[in-house]
Amino acid sequence: MFGHLPAIPPRAIRTGSWLARKALTRAIRSRLSVAVLLAAALSPLPIAADAAKIRRPHLPYPQLDWPLEMTGAQYAPVAWSDVAGWNEDDHLQAFKAFRASCKAISAPRNPPADPKALGVSLRDPCRIAQTAEISGEAGARAFFEAQFLPVRISRLGETEGFVTGYYEPVIDGSRTKTDVYTVPVYRRPSNLFVKGFRADATGLPNKGQVFRKIGRRKLVPYYDRAEIEDGAIAGRGLEICWLKNQTDLLFAQIQGSARVRLEDGSTLRINYDAHNGYPYTPVGRILIDRNIIPKDQMSMQRIREWMEQNPEGANELRRQNRSYVFFREVGLSDKDEAVGAQGVPLTPGRSIAVDKSLHVYGTPFFIEGELPIESEQSKTPFRRLMVAQDTGSAIVGPARADLYFGAGVDAGKVSGRLRHAMRFVMLVPRSLDPVARGQAMPVPVERPSAKIAKLFPQIAPGKPASSTAVAEAAQGVPLPAARPEIAPDRPARRHRHHRSWWRLR
Repeated sequence: MFGHLPAIPPRAIRTGSWLARKALTRAIRSRLSVAVLLAAALSPLPIAADAAKIRRPHLPYPQLDWPLEMTGAQYAPVAWSDVAGWNEDDHLQAFKAFRASCKAISAPRNPPADPKALGVSLRDPCRIAQTAEISGEAGARAFFEAQFLPVRISRLGETEGFVTGYYEPVIDGSRTKTDVYTVPVYRRPSNLFVKGFRADATGLPNKGQVFRKIGRRKLVPYYDRAEIEDGAIAGRGLEICWLKNQTDLLFAQIQGSARVRLEDGSTLRINYDAHNGYPYTPVGRILIDRNIIPKDQMSMQRIREWMEQNPEGANELRRQNRSYVFFREVGLSDKDEAVGAQGVPLTPGRSIAVDKSLHVYGTPFFIEGELPIESEQSKTPFRRLMVAQDTGSAIVGPARADLYFGAGVDAGKVSGRLRHAMRFVMLVPRSLDPVARGQAMPVPVERPSAKIAKLFPQIAPGKPASSTAVAEAAQGVPLPAARPEIAPDRPARRHRHHRSWWRLR
C-alpha cells in the first residue's frame, strides 16, 4: 500500500510474531524514518502510477529461527507455578507414557524434516528419557521441567480448548456368519486407493479423498456407508469376523478399535486400518438437531439406547454418516492395551488423540478443568499431564483432544459423556524456546502518530486526492512546492531509473 500508514491507537498490539521482538537499532530506525519523510516530502500528490516501480531499501537481516508457528492457534509462555494442578499430578505415569512414545520417535536414524511446529525437536528429550533412571514422582516432574517449557495454547480468539473421550469397546462376535452374527467387519479392500500411497501401505491418512479403480485408469470415489451396508463389497473374502448388529460395528468404527469376544471364549483384537474417504458426520449431532435427544443429555449411551429402541430410524440415521472404517486384525492379548496411530500401546488416563496435521506424536499436554468422571452430574477436577499418541478424523484444532480411558463398559460410560471445555498447556522442548526466538525477531517500523497521519492522509495508488484531504493537509502544514521540470540530458529510461533511486536517498 502506498502513502502514509493510518494511525493506530497507542494500546494496539503490533502484528507479526506473538512474542515481543528486539527492536531495530536506533541507527536503522532513524534512517528508515528519514527515508520515509523524504519520500513523502518529495513526492507530489496524488502519487504517480509508476510509484509501484520504486525500489525499496533492502535491510540485510540475518537468517533467524522463527518462533512457533501453528495455523489457527494462539499461544503464550507461562511459568510452571501458573499451571494449575501441575505440582499435584502423578508425573511418573506421564513419564512412562512419554517414554513409550520415544521408541517410535527415536526409531528413524535420519528422520525427515517435519513441517509441524515442533518438528523433530522431541528427539532430544527422548534421548535423555530413554537413558535416565527415574523411578519416583519427583524425578519425573524434574525431568519435564528441565526438558520442556510450558506454553498455554488455544484456538485463535478463544481461551479454552475442547475435549471428548474414547475407549475400546468389548463386543460379542463370531469368526463365521451365523443366524445371530450377521454383520461383517471388513478389512481394507484391495481396490481402495489413496493418492500418494501404495495400495498395501500402512498408516493411511484418516482424512481426504479415497478412490476405487474402474478399468485400468479411471478412479471414482469409494462406496459410502449405505452402499457398503447394502453389499457393495460383500463376497470378496474381506470379512474378519461377524457381529450381532450394525450399532456394534458403528461404535467400533467411531472408537477406532475393539475387542471381539468370540464364541469359543477367545478374544479377537481389531484396529483402524483405512476409511472410505467421506467426512465423519456425528450421529449425535443429528439427533440434537432433530430435537430427539437434548444437547445436555447427549452421550454414547443415549445414542445406543435410541438406536436399539428405533431400529428403522437407526438404519436411516446411521447412513447419514457416509464415512466407513475398515479394520485390521492385530496380535494383542487381553492384557494389552489398544495401539494408537503412533504405533505404541495407549495408556488409559494418559494417552490422547490430537490433530496430527498440527501436532507431533509424543508431545506432552497438560489438560486442566472439570469433567464428569465419577457421575454424569459430577464436576471432578481433572489436572493431568497427557501424551499425544493417537488421532481421529473428528479431532481438529490446536487445543482439541480425545482422552483415552481404556477398554470395557465402565470406560465407555466415562468417555461417552465427555464434551467439555478445558484449558491446554503444551510442553515445548527447550531447544525451541519461544521467548528466546521471539526476542531475536526484528519489529516492524512504527506507524505514524495520529497527528502525522492527519497531516498526510493516506491516498490509494492511482487515485487523485480529494479536495477535502488536500485542504486539510494544507491547513496543517504547507505542502512542498512542485518539483520544476528539467529537461533530461540522458536517455529517458536511464533518467527514470536515476530519479527513482534519488527519491529514496
